[in-house]
Amino acid sequence: MMKRTAIALLAVVIAAGVSSLTAQTLTSGLRGPTPLNDEGPAPPMTPMRNTSEREVRNYPEQPPVIPHSIDGYQVDLNGNKCLSCHARARIAESKAPMVSITHFMDRDGQFLASVSPRRFFCTECHVPQNVTTPPVSNDFTDIDTLLSRSTPGGRR
Repeated sequence: MMKRTAIALLAVVIAAGVSSLTAQTLTSGLRGPTPLNDEGPAPPMTPMRNTSEREVRNYPEQPPVIPHSIDGYQVDLNGNKCLSCHARARIAESKAPMVSITHFMDRDGQFLASVSPRRFFCTECHVPQNVTTPPVSNDFTDIDTLLSRSTPGGRR
């Protein structure tokens, strides 16, 4: 009986060691040689993408990404720099897209004259983009491509 217990205990220890080793191996590509329980050095800063081109959305309800730098933009209770270009009254001169009409709705679905307070903090959903190579490979395919592949002759 003692021998079985010792063998079972040894099996648990080996399994835990292999599991730990596997976790370390899987994450070492992104973390480098830093052990999981230590904090490694911060990665170098990459430049912000800065263009006027709109990014293609990957799925229907994806918030648009911010294609330009927003360094130094004030977006807080006192002001929102984004609205200096994207507000309904400013789009004619700025040539920027207007914020979505959904941003003018309150929680009950009633339309307001100005941007709803719950949609005032743009960077909760919209994010700027960096010029960088993804840390892991990605074979993501957007929905339009999938739909065009699934039906003969293209889209439905």
